[in-house]
Amino acid sequence: MADGAHFTWNELMTRDVEAARTFYKELLGWTYYEKDMGEGDNYTVFLSGSKEVAGLFDINDKQFDGIPNHWFAYISVTDVDAAVVKVEASGGKVLRPCFDVPEVGRIAVIADSTGAAVGIYTQAAPG
Repeated sequence: MADGAHFTWNELMTRDVEAARTFYKELLGWTYYEKDMGEGDNYTVFLSGSKEVAGLFDINDKQFDGIPNHWFAYISVTDVDAAVVKVEASGGKVLRPCFDVPEVGRIAVIADSTGAAVGIYTQAAPG
């Protein structure tokens, strides 16, 4: 699992999507597009030039009550399911079990042994 594991994606979790889009456009020159995630959900992908550099997730849902706006990082791993098996044995905790995101990959949210949350994911196979 450790072979090739690296931070690979950052996602802004916010309740004010328009303000965030405007802020990063003015600050960094980022543009964006919206990606349909199904069930009426859209996901913003930020671009620097033509390169996808970050995502933006709207947390205006009661499941996120009490969670402040924040940036969230993801670590790419070879096999997210195998990594999740090792989390508790390594002193961590699984906060959200593995789930699939179409055209993106398989994701889990964990906390390390200090309680710091991070996402781990395995990229979907091309095609």
